[in-house]
Amino acid sequence: MENGKVVSLEDRIPKLKEQRRKKANRRLIFLLLLFFLIIVCVIYFQSPLSHVKNIEITGNHLYTYEDLEKMSGITSETNIWTIKKDQLAAKLKDAGGMKSAKISIAIPNTVHIDVKEYRKIAYFEVENEFIPLLENGDMLHDRAMTNSPYDAPIIKDIKSENDAVIRKVGEELSKLPASVYNAISEIRYTPKNTDKWHVTVYMNDGNQVLASLSSFSDKMEHYPSIIAQLNTDKKGVIDLEVGSYFKAFDSEGEKKSED
Repeated sequence: MENGKVVSLEDRIPKLKEQRRKKANRRLIFLLLLFFLIIVCVIYFQSPLSHVKNIEITGNHLYTYEDLEKMSGITSETNIWTIKKDQLAAKLKDAGGMKSAKISIAIPNTVHIDVKEYRKIAYFEVENEFIPLLENGDMLHDRAMTNSPYDAPIIKDIKSENDAVIRKVGEELSKLPASVYNAISEIRYTPKNTDKWHVTVYMNDGNQVLASLSSFSDKMEHYPSIIAQLNTDKKGVIDLEVGSYFKAFDSEGEKKSED
């Protein structure tokens, strides 16, 4: 009975059949779409469409795009779904020079590599080669260059096996304000019996600084104010080992002899 009216079973049967037919059609359409989607996925996974087509790299300065692409081991034959992101990130970090590496995948065939490198803090001169020294004390031997660089201080007279001194130089330089760091041209390791950390620093303005790596960054950050207080155009040696005092070069010959 519907709305107070009696509805015969013969009238209800067509409606039930129509509802069942619609439900069956919807189920069939769903199954066909699912089957089609599975077929598409199988074709994608088994075809070159799932191979890496694009590698996007950001954050690199020490290494070129080609370097990082080679280090990653990814080629145009690599299936994008076989890439283990954590393992690849660890592999790139182990290559040296990188604080971190983040890998992401964009469907259908793009890999994005975002690296964060350690800062290049100086160049370590060894046998007419200039090896980048990073802020963490690591040296990138595979990035060595033969031409004298100008974008960071040059470190001389430290033996490559003297790891503690090399790391200390990197640590201290990384603490300096940019104004002081950019004013340094060269650092020479000049140890004394009383101070194994003693260095001679050659500044771009023509002055020399005597200091100890044990207090290097703390004292060198005052270099601009020391120069301002000297009130002289003469160049000379600024000793920062104990307190600070200035001794002008007596002559050009004396300056050259100290070099």
